[in-house]
Amino acid sequence: MKDFKDKVMFITGAAHGFGEVLAKEGAQRGMKIAMADIDEPALTKVYHDIQKVTADVLMVVTDVTKEAEVDAAIAQTMTKFGRIDLLINDAGVAVPGMVWDLPSRDWEWIIHTNLMSQVYTMQKVIPIMRQQQTHGAIINVSSYAGLVSTPLMPAYYATKFASVGMTEGIAYDLQQHQIDIEMHVFCPAFVQTDLYHCEQHRPAQYTDTTDPYYQSQAYLDGQKFAKHDITTGMPIDNIANIVFTALEKNQFYILSHPSLNPMITKRTERLVEGKGPDINFVGQFMQSLSQANQTD
Repeated sequence: MKDFKDKVMFITGAAHGFGEVLAKEGAQRGMKIAMADIDEPALTKVYHDIQKVTADVLMVVTDVTKEAEVDAAIAQTMTKFGRIDLLINDAGVAVPGMVWDLPSRDWEWIIHTNLMSQVYTMQKVIPIMRQQQTHGAIINVSSYAGLVSTPLMPAYYATKFASVGMTEGIAYDLQQHQIDIEMHVFCPAFVQTDLYHCEQHRPAQYTDTTDPYYQSQAYLDGQKFAKHDITTGMPIDNIANIVFTALEKNQFYILSHPSLNPMITKRTERLVEGKGPDINFVGQFMQSLSQANQTD
């Protein structure tokens, strides 16, 4: 996608982090913006910020774990703008915890947010884009955690690897059926976003304050781990430029930390050699990540 002016962006997770900066960048480039997020106060603030740039903006408070709410947000977008040209699936949560500790409801929350919400939007938006008979684009926000794994967050890795694989598979299907929609998967490493605050936006259906796990040391350690990794990450300043440049160049994989690319290569080499996870390899990764956040 090279021309953004007057095109319509539908973006989830628009109230914070990547979603906020991408929505604002789209507005600066002359796009019409439809934003969905569960956090109404924060979404309202972003909405008013974008109104200073363009009147062509819509906000819909949406719990993306609920298919009906996603459908309603897309329907409102079509009512206001009549089309969708760029879909950005940014909504996501991070849920640290060992598989033997983490309650099933946490697995359901992260799978529904990070993966199923992307399914819900694409089920509706791909047919819309096909009917428009114009060029479209979809970005699924995954993570470096969809390419290389480490300890402590198996649920997060499960959803991010799934998002990468799903996006690749859909790209094949679109090519096979000669559908003019370009697919992209955004795989950032640690960036200073609001992700470690996602517990503040946990929907009621995934909440049980009586469960002793949420007062356990394992839970508290997991939250501390998530906060440290995000707050020490790369500043978010250049993310919008990275993503929109990748759109212009039609890059399928969008990476934020070039200096980490050798780690992806090393993981692939270990894979074809039949070598499994190695905690020493993780140590190399964490050292590379620390250096990357200072240089990239």
